[in-house]
Amino acid sequence: MSKRAAAKHLIERYYHQLTEGCGNESCTNDCCASCPTFHRMDNNAAAVKALELYKINAKLCDPHPSKKGTSSAYLENSAIGGHNNLACANRKIKHKDLHSMRDNFKDVKYLTEEKVYEILESCGEKEDYSPLIRVIGRVFSSAEGLVQSFRRSKQHTKEELKSLQAKDEDKDEDEKEAAATAACSASAMEEDSEASSSGLGESDNDVQKLGPDEVSVDIDAVRRVYERLLSNEKVEAAFLNALVYLSPNVECDLTYHNVYSRDPNYLNLFVIVMENGNLHSPEYLEIALPQFCKAMSKLPLPALAKLARLWSCYSAVQIRRMMETFQQLITYKVISNEFNSRNLVNDDDAVVAATKCLKIVYYANVLGGDVDTEHNDEEDEDPLPESSELTLQELLGEERRSKKGPRVDPLELELGIRTSDCRRPLISFEEFVNEPLNDVLEMDKDYTFFKVETENKFSFMTCPFILNAVTKNLGLYYDNRIRMYSERRITVLYSLVQGQQLNPYLRLKVRRDHIIDDALVRLEMIAMENPADLKKQLYVEFEGEQGVDEGGVSKEFFQLVVEEIFNPDIGMFTYDESTKLFWFNPSSFENEGQFTLIGIVLGLAIYNNCILDVHFPMVVYRKLMGKKGTFRDLSDSHPVLILYQSLKELLEYEGSVEEDMMITFQISQTDLFGNPIMYNLRENGDKIPVTNENRKEFVAQYADYMLNKSVEKQFKAFRRGFHMVTNESPLKYLFRPEEIELLICGSRNLEFQALEDTTEYDGGYSKDSRIIRDFWETLHSFSEEQKRLFLQFTTGTDRAPVGGLGKLKMIIAKNGPDTDRLPTSHTCFNVLLLPEYTSREKLRDRLLKAITYAKGFGML
Repeated sequence: MSKRAAAKHLIERYYHQLTEGCGNESCTNDCCASCPTFHRMDNNAAAVKALELYKINAKLCDPHPSKKGTSSAYLENSAIGGHNNLACANRKIKHKDLHSMRDNFKDVKYLTEEKVYEILESCGEKEDYSPLIRVIGRVFSSAEGLVQSFRRSKQHTKEELKSLQAKDEDKDEDEKEAAATAACSASAMEEDSEASSSGLGESDNDVQKLGPDEVSVDIDAVRRVYERLLSNEKVEAAFLNALVYLSPNVECDLTYHNVYSRDPNYLNLFVIVMENGNLHSPEYLEIALPQFCKAMSKLPLPALAKLARLWSCYSAVQIRRMMETFQQLITYKVISNEFNSRNLVNDDDAVVAATKCLKIVYYANVLGGDVDTEHNDEEDEDPLPESSELTLQELLGEERRSKKGPRVDPLELELGIRTSDCRRPLISFEEFVNEPLNDVLEMDKDYTFFKVETENKFSFMTCPFILNAVTKNLGLYYDNRIRMYSERRITVLYSLVQGQQLNPYLRLKVRRDHIIDDALVRLEMIAMENPADLKKQLYVEFEGEQGVDEGGVSKEFFQLVVEEIFNPDIGMFTYDESTKLFWFNPSSFENEGQFTLIGIVLGLAIYNNCILDVHFPMVVYRKLMGKKGTFRDLSDSHPVLILYQSLKELLEYEGSVEEDMMITFQISQTDLFGNPIMYNLRENGDKIPVTNENRKEFVAQYADYMLNKSVEKQFKAFRRGFHMVTNESPLKYLFRPEEIELLICGSRNLEFQALEDTTEYDGGYSKDSRIIRDFWETLHSFSEEQKRLFLQFTTGTDRAPVGGLGKLKMIIAKNGPDTDRLPTSHTCFNVLLLPEYTSREKLRDRLLKAITYAKGFGML
């Protein structure tokens, strides 16, 4: 083998001499590319000529000093571009019986790009592609063959090259001739053997050592091969049939033989198959792709993470192609089956496997996007108060899972990244949502599987990227309700054990004109004594009013509290007229407890499925998800947009910042009374000028102060209150920051046509009734403000729920014949009680009066 290696090295040196030259412009060797009289030749001709020169032991030029630095490049080129050409040329001049083998390629076990082109050329000459089809079928249906195919070649180090050169130079002519003769014979025999077994002139030892996140497959070569072959209809079917045969064997290998842990190169198989641009075609959707997805879903966690990291380096076009491949399979299976409560989509292996594979692409999309993993906010130092009561799980002998809150996806942990870390993915998050799947998903069953966490049942809530906001909101609703029922049951059991009557609800009795004092004092007592009570169902009662809280009273309670809290006169928040957004007042006189209670109110609104009319910038929701505000958050979120523009101009300024702007690392703010407050971004900041070199640091520290440090005390208290209610909720697991804003604030787009399409009628009314037609014509003619007042009157809020007004389920019921009484409503149930007025004018007059002057609750 050492003789063969020496012979191989000499041939490579001849090849390099013919293609690159020795670097000496005055070279006199006619067989050197540096010689002025040398005639250039292509790589194939150079490979044949190199073999001929080796056999006659022709002269080899010594590397010129100017060319010694290119030795590594030579070996790389010869390894990647020339080695297989040499092997091919060598086989061309072998004995004649090789030609019959070449025609059939019966013994080719794995492929290279050059080998594929050789077979393709041979088939094209004879216009018979059956040998190529057989080779593709054999290699692509064999896990072992596919894993070995399209390997990247080893790049020799400079030390290895120098060692080989030294050995050649030390030989005298007699030894070299004898060694060459022996090596030539040995090389010819071994080349024949390797050609017949693999079609490759390299072994596993020739494959370079890879990093932990690299693969040994040459992806560019695979893409070129697919581009050539998939354009030929005659060979396209071979890939399909091979994949059908390959997938069950791969699934078996991964399930029972732990093959990846023994050979990480096994991942090459999945990389190669996923480069097939026709995977989404109808022929693959029935059998081949579902089986392949099942096999891929069996990969261990480290392999899934490695795939995600690899694919994160792909372009957005390639990520979208893979995403659409899996999405098309999911959609195809959903629309071709009749899924319902008895035939759950969760039980369809193909849909489940494709969703698991889509998760890999999703995280690749996140990793490949604009990611910020550094600016993470620290958790509260003090743990949340523990409940003094036993939980249902503890009473039943079970430990509560993860008291700190929802689970974290294992792949997310393995990759060390969260969805909230990504500001802009390669392709939008919305493209990963599959609407047909959302339409057939039985969310109550799926939520059960999510909580039970059994291996036999898959929950799509573990892949929230595929669910739309409406579906995820329904899952959150089930979680909140079950938690409420659990706390209620605990209260009953606890009262039986201790013999005392405890309230199963979170009761708030408030005076309408003292709502802040009454509500916040009561919530503060509960938060201090037993925070678990915050997870009970909210029941609000306005003193002196007869309304029974079935949801509507709570809606008005939240609205009134928000109006009071965000009143600029109180001074807890500042309001910017240009952006219509609130921000924490860094100079507020209110104590931390007040901000904690505001966080509790926000959490209670989510927990009790109420929409709030709050106007926070997006950075607040990002901070609630554990991210710090950065300069980029000033662009569209922070009230002081002039500040963002000024800092941006500072970064882009082409002149001398220090001489022209004369600013330092000391900034100033104004307090409530308009007095300036100086703050040093760095120690002795007033003495440190901002220069072209340190301006990025200045901007980053300025933004950090404005969004984080200046309001640190207020925001930590606010977040603490929010987490008192939501710390055990899957909120953070399911939703992105922008979706949490939608969850809290509802949709600002009011599509009243969608409301009309989904409204139901009762008491004798129908959509064709005259009064109903008059009602909708009247409502559509209202101004935007009047429409919001109508929503407030009917539903208790002027915002649309998640998913729009079409998800509201409003009911219009008949409330007697024509009368002078005004319309009334049950905001708890979104019911409008409408008398049968005799004219449209009277209907409009009574409806406008009802929605304009409505406030308070009474018994009808």
